[in-house]
Amino acid sequence: MSRDDDPEEPRKRISTPFVLQFNNLTYSIKMHKQMKIHRMLCRKEARVTNSEKLLLNDISGVVREGEIFGILGPSGAGKTTLIDALANKISKKSLRGSITMNGETLQSTVLKKMSAYVMQDDLLFPMLTVEETFLFSAEFRLPRLLSKSEKMARVQTVIDELGMRNAAKTLIGDEGHRGISGGERRRVSIGVDIIHDPILLFLDEPTSGLDSSSAFMVAKLLQEIARTGRIVITTVHQPSSRVVGLFDHLMFLSQGESVYYGKPADLSVFLSDFGHPITDNIEATEFMIDLYKYLEGQPGGTKSIVQFSKSWHKVWSHPYNSNGLLGLPSLKDAKYNTGASGSGRGCSEFANPFWVETVVLMKRSFISSKRTPKIFSTQIAGAIASAFVIASTFWHPVKTEGGVHQRLGFFVFVVGCIFYVATDALAVFIQERYIFMRETAYNSYRRSSYILYHSVMVIPTLLASSLAMSLITFWAVSLDGGLSSFSFYFLVIFASSWAANSLVTLVSGLVSQVMVGATIAISIVGAFVLYSGFFMPRDSIPSYWIWLHYISAVKYPFQAIVVNEFDKPDLCLVEIGAEPTKSCAVTGLDVIKRLNATDLSKWSCLWITLAFGVLYRIMFYFALLFGGKNKRK
Repeated sequence: MSRDDDPEEPRKRISTPFVLQFNNLTYSIKMHKQMKIHRMLCRKEARVTNSEKLLLNDISGVVREGEIFGILGPSGAGKTTLIDALANKISKKSLRGSITMNGETLQSTVLKKMSAYVMQDDLLFPMLTVEETFLFSAEFRLPRLLSKSEKMARVQTVIDELGMRNAAKTLIGDEGHRGISGGERRRVSIGVDIIHDPILLFLDEPTSGLDSSSAFMVAKLLQEIARTGRIVITTVHQPSSRVVGLFDHLMFLSQGESVYYGKPADLSVFLSDFGHPITDNIEATEFMIDLYKYLEGQPGGTKSIVQFSKSWHKVWSHPYNSNGLLGLPSLKDAKYNTGASGSGRGCSEFANPFWVETVVLMKRSFISSKRTPKIFSTQIAGAIASAFVIASTFWHPVKTEGGVHQRLGFFVFVVGCIFYVATDALAVFIQERYIFMRETAYNSYRRSSYILYHSVMVIPTLLASSLAMSLITFWAVSLDGGLSSFSFYFLVIFASSWAANSLVTLVSGLVSQVMVGATIAISIVGAFVLYSGFFMPRDSIPSYWIWLHYISAVKYPFQAIVVNEFDKPDLCLVEIGAEPTKSCAVTGLDVIKRLNATDLSKWSCLWITLAFGVLYRIMFYFALLFGGKNKRK
């Protein structure tokens, strides 16, 4: 075997300040398998048995500051699982083994401050420029003690480091807006996560989906980032020989086990010693992957190369034992040196206070929304169009029994329509939630800041659309009461829009697929409308479904509009007879009693509707808290 270093030699030359070690990492998940067995009388009975699937098996390695470490293997080899384990994205209860920095165990709070994780997907706001994207990341990740000019200087440094100077003022872009290229988007995703100058940088397949030239440029960039004093760990699916040549160390995985760990230059020696020398005109990485994919299909094939790999590396003793780590700085030093200009974050988990995070989030959303005015105008136009259709359908109902039912139908329909239309925003909310999960994974801002910002930013749009719908429908349906009645009607429409928007937001925090979320949201709204009190009075609802009547967010705005319209002692809705013996057959109070809408006042119903919106936002917070941790069990 050809070795550049004597086993004892590296220990003499090591001067790097930070070293990440992982030893004997093992991770398995429980698999539920259903089996059918025959018993007496030929009766079949299903039995569920539990088995474990090993995703990582006794994986060890070391990465020094200034190095780039590549994890290679085909799909299902365990690449993402390993990098998730190193990035603390797997529950400690399930993961066995140890992960240390300079000999000290890495705690979750410390790791978040000194590391960054770049996901495979480029989750960016399309209507921000490259410079603005970095600047907002700096506002979140860099300490408040730094001035705006210092943060801007850090942004410019990252732009130059990534080679993005010519694209700094260009929009990120998306399918509908032309922006930067795919390779540039990937570099922006990396820049967002290195803005606070982390020591550890994890990347999940950063070259995936890129052409060979762009992939090489990204890999070259990662090498340059590592050389500036960082530890870079990345997974790569199908790397070219040029990309592999940039790595300092490689680890090939096969079915969760390490089949090679070492330098790229030593791979050909390893294969030759294993008895499978590389044939001419074949790239070493491709040959290695093809070899152990072939061995995976042979009985005991993977086991043979795994065991050989371990024995092959025994002659290369670990350069970082307990004595070799004595001169390296502690994690406390690492923690406080993390951040641009070495300013660190002190003892707080977050770089900024709650109110600063909220303001920055609102500012970013405002800039993005300002560049897409069609979205706002489309929402208002949709509300106006819906209002015209509803108004023309329920135009001036006559004073008959049928007219009373027509007006009640309008009340429940206009509220139900608001809830159904709100589900259109589900796709936007789910897409933004993924960005939220990326940004909060390493404490860019608090969940509470995000909830407050999200709640405040929707209010202007809800007010505008509610006002448009109220102005068009109130007088078209001949609602009674004048300006005061109209003002309350408008408040109810706004409260309904607020509750509907909050409900859809909650659903977006519970599901990850738009179609699933839409199905859930529409089903919930359907149940709310059914048990609102219009289709059947409260006394007629089956006892086992009565709870749906009281939690229906449609019941309370519907009842508020009914009481606002009919709770007038002198209001006659249906007259019988002729003058002078004409009498009132149906009064407004008769309608209220018929609907059993006497339990709450109209103002109580309004406050309850608003409270539903607040409750859904609080539940959204807990959905993000427990469902947005992005950590495997």
